[in-house]
Amino acid sequence: MKIALIGYGKMGKTIEQIALSKGHEIVARIDFNDELTIKTLNNVDVAIEFTQPASAPNNLIKCFDAGVPVVCGTTGWLSDYENIVAQCKDKKGSFFYASNYSLGVNIFFEINKRLAHIMNNYTQYEVSMTEIHHTQKLDAPSGTAITLADDILKNLERKHQWVSIPTSDARPLTSEDLVIESKRKDPTPGTHIVQYISEVDTIEISHTAHSRIGFAIGALTAAEWIVGKKGVFGMKDLLGF
Repeated sequence: MKIALIGYGKMGKTIEQIALSKGHEIVARIDFNDELTIKTLNNVDVAIEFTQPASAPNNLIKCFDAGVPVVCGTTGWLSDYENIVAQCKDKKGSFFYASNYSLGVNIFFEINKRLAHIMNNYTQYEVSMTEIHHTQKLDAPSGTAITLADDILKNLERKHQWVSIPTSDARPLTSEDLVIESKRKDPTPGTHIVQYISEVDTIEISHTAHSRIGFAIGALTAAEWIVGKKGVFGMKDLLGF
C-alpha cells in the first residue's frame, strides 16, 4: 500500500515505522513547511493526516479532490466537520475520522457511555472530567475529552453542555455544566479521567496512554481498512462496537 503522510511530526514518524515494518511504502511526507498539492497525491493509495487544526480541513479537501482516501487524527477543527462531511459526499470521497485511534481508548468510550447511562438515575452523583497531556498539545480540551463529554451529555439528562477549565468564558458554572479540567505538563502520558462523586463515595474510570504506538497502529489499521471504500467512517465502523 502506498501511503502519503500529511504531517511528519512524532505521530507521522511513528506511523511510518510501523507501516514500513508491515511492508507498506511511504511515497510522500508532507511536513509543516511543505505544501500539499494534488500532484503530491499522485499514485497514493491512502493518506494519513496528523497536522494542526488550522490546516486539517484544507488538507482533507485536497485529498477528496485527488480521489485519495484519507484517515484524519487531527483534533481541534470540528467546527468544520459538517462541511467536510458534505464535501466528502459531494466529491464521492473516502474519509475516516477519529478523535483517538487507540483500541483501549475506544473501549473506554464504550465503558463511559454505559456508565453515564447507569448514572442517569443517580442524581446524587456529580460528574466531572480531567484530561492531562504534554505541553505540545495545542487544543484544550483534547478531542478525546470532547468525545467523552459528548457521550456523557447524550446519556446524562442533568447535564446540558460541557465547560472547559481553564477557559476564557467567565460566566458562573451551573449544575447543568459538565466541567472538563485540562492540564498541560511535561513529561506526562495522555490521561483521561471521568469521576462521579457523591457525599459517600467516588466512582472513577480512567485511561492512560503509555506511548503513541497504540494510536499509530490504530490509524494505520484504519488506512488499510478504508482503501476501496467510499463514504464517511469512524472507529465504530472499523471495530464494530
